[in-house]
Amino acid sequence: MAENDLDVGLADFEQHVIEESKHRPVVVDFWAPWCGPCKSLKPILEKLAAEYGGAFLLAKVNSDENQELATRFGVRGIPSVKAFINGEPVDEFSGALPEGEVRAFLDRLVPGPVDEMRVQAAKLRDAGDMSGALQKLAEASRLDPAHAGIRLDATEIMLDLGEADEARRLLGNLADDADPRVPKVRARLQFMGDAGEDLAALSARVAASENDLDARLKLARLHVAAGQYEAGMDQLLEIIRRDRGFEDDIGRKTLLSVFDLLGGDERVSRYRRLLASALH
Repeated sequence: MAENDLDVGLADFEQHVIEESKHRPVVVDFWAPWCGPCKSLKPILEKLAAEYGGAFLLAKVNSDENQELATRFGVRGIPSVKAFINGEPVDEFSGALPEGEVRAFLDRLVPGPVDEMRVQAAKLRDAGDMSGALQKLAEASRLDPAHAGIRLDATEIMLDLGEADEARRLLGNLADDADPRVPKVRARLQFMGDAGEDLAALSARVAASENDLDARLKLARLHVAAGQYEAGMDQLLEIIRRDRGFEDDIGRKTLLSVFDLLGGDERVSRYRRLLASALH
């Protein structure tokens, strides 16, 4: 297996595509052994993956063996190539393009100076150095003050830190189509606005009384706002188990809102099964 070219399936898609795309672009090639055009495109992609020397990762998905992935990402014909950055699909093409057009597609993805700074900021954020990440984003913003992605990166960090007012200021009036993350960031901000109290106080309330469902609901919203989705969904499931009728079935309704927020994330399928179990 080449360092920048590997076969990926359902079991490791999250690791090699979603998580890796937070550090460099990942180009996913959906192919099948019987597909003639796939046999023309695949060597071009492999050649360029080697030539670009790690600027992007080529992830090859056999769509026959991974139909769940193909369905999740709307693959209707193959070859289908989708590019991921920061966990989201950002560009795509279908069919066997000539090498020059594939190269042009890749050149739109390969990071420039601003993107390199954003990658460095993401690594600092993952390591827990929020101050360092914000400083790196400030440097990037000086190079490109109008860059929507930089503002969203900083907004997400502020949400992680529970700084709703600063997150709201940074998000400003960005249009939903300025970046695929805008609707999700707005939804996270809404969850934070609904919570009202801080994490420590709410956790203390739940510890003191396991049936304090109001505290559990607010705690769940804060977890979701901070991107701690599983912790939030666990609290919502507990509300459903303890009192399905609480605030007109708010536990289930809020959990469905989290599913909408997460979209095609693999955790949605898992928590849908847990929800079904809690309801019966």
